[in-house]
Amino acid sequence: MFAVIKTGGKQYKVAKDDVFTVEKLAGEAGDEIRFEHVLMLGGDTTTVGAPTIDGAAVVAEVVEQTRGEKVISFKKRRRKHSSQRRRGHRQHLTKVRITDILADGSKAPAKKKAAPKADAAPEAAPATAAAAPANLMSEAPAEKDDLKKLSGVGPKLETTLNEAGVYTFAQIAAWGPEDIAYMDEKLSFKGRIERENWIEQAKEFAGAAE
Repeated sequence: MFAVIKTGGKQYKVAKDDVFTVEKLAGEAGDEIRFEHVLMLGGDTTTVGAPTIDGAAVVAEVVEQTRGEKVISFKKRRRKHSSQRRRGHRQHLTKVRITDILADGSKAPAKKKAAPKADAAPEAAPATAAAAPANLMSEAPAEKDDLKKLSGVGPKLETTLNEAGVYTFAQIAAWGPEDIAYMDEKLSFKGRIERENWIEQAKEFAGAAE
């Protein structure tokens, strides 16, 4: 039994187990595809479609995705200021193998099994926010230090520190790594405390005030 099918604007006469190439079709090696534009069926009897045969189909398996031979396109214009252009092209093709010819489409092609999904990676535990320094003050003390003595601290930043509960050099001198991380996040100037060496400066200013 044979069939005449149409794909990619071309017609092909095919029989079971035929291997041939057609214009590129979606699919990977091993996938099964169905050609439903069947123009003619032949064998013991011949059936001609008008233009296709209702219910008929040809089942094929994708062998590989490939490309055709390189074709060179060369164009030259004969003018005073002549120009020429040379281009190469390789057509994308799909090699298929005919596995069945269905006169009435009663047998459906086997569907490719989907690959099992990989186990989802466990979600990372949310990062624990750094705890606020224990020495922050809810109210301003009677005597506040002039925090503007610290490198990079001006009136605006001093006000921001005060609003966060920082008023003295002794508070800053007592900060540890977790306290620094919290204040970096709180005041949105990550790295500045260590970059400007506030801890050492605060220790010196606090010691001088004693």
